[in-house]
Amino acid sequence: MNYKPIIIILGEPYSVFIEIFFKSYKNFILKRYKIPIVLVGSFKLLKSQMKFFGYKYKINLLKEDEIASVKDNKTINIIDVPYKFKKIFEKKSSYSNNYINKTFIKSIQIIKKYKVTGLINGPISKKKFLKKKYQGITEYLTYLTKSKNTSMLIYNEKLSVSPLTTHIPLKSVVKKINKKLIIKKIKLLNRFYNERLSLKPKIAVLGLNPHCETTYKFSEEERILVPAINALKSNKIRIYGPFPTDTFFLKSNYLKYDLVIGMYHDQVLTPIKTLFEFNAINITVGLPFIRISPDHGPNEKMVSKGKSSPLSLIKALKFLSKKNVSQS
Repeated sequence: MNYKPIIIILGEPYSVFIEIFFKSYKNFILKRYKIPIVLVGSFKLLKSQMKFFGYKYKINLLKEDEIASVKDNKTINIIDVPYKFKKIFEKKSSYSNNYINKTFIKSIQIIKKYKVTGLINGPISKKKFLKKKYQGITEYLTYLTKSKNTSMLIYNEKLSVSPLTTHIPLKSVVKKINKKLIIKKIKLLNRFYNERLSLKPKIAVLGLNPHCETTYKFSEEERILVPAINALKSNKIRIYGPFPTDTFFLKSNYLKYDLVIGMYHDQVLTPIKTLFEFNAINITVGLPFIRISPDHGPNEKMVSKGKSSPLSLIKALKFLSKKNVSQS
């Protein structure tokens, strides 16, 4: 069977991602992964870090029009985006933001031109790269692709979560929450589960206030969440709540659901990382393609130490090999 390639952006130069890629390549990709992979990033940096970590693999420098000819992973295939560096592990570089931006733009151009299975990007130092222009990479990619409705999904087979609002201050969350937004985001996520995972998910919605109290002068649960949930139920979506967050993530509760919708970022990301650590992936739903990033950052403290786990990248690759995903 001929598979469409997966594009992997190497991400932040000062990060553990290239180390993680080589571990994934040695233990998983080279041995049994059938979908061809094309890297986008610095050929020179990839080669330098390969030598540093003691790997010896053939790296094939591709031209863009050769992407369709890549059929397997017997060699490491890369489209070069030049990056100037003095040291293999260089913490600060004025050139890195421009380099990262070029890797994303190049990848989007490739995806528009060639059919691909999906996009995986290595972690990015969001504070340094986005410079407050975008809330996160989800919003950055939404802008690049001119998408109208996207959502962050932290996916694990046992339980996935999605924050209604992403990287914004807590004081701004209340202003952002409204019935229209809730309905739009949940319909998008429900459709993703239906079409990509062949699953009609059970969705739980968490409240905003402590214990979902409705005794306040203005209760978001009573005036916004309950009407939104009822409207979604009328569309035959299996949705329940709102639930108080303090007890929801007890095992006897969360295992009843496939997806949990939170009102703000850490309301759902803190518990899922506590439950599963890095055994999850970050999916952007609503782009013209599936975009995934491993659910961890650049992890600067572990750079060059050779001790980082490739689990999240391997999970991302496994997800893209699912039948409905790879053939859509």
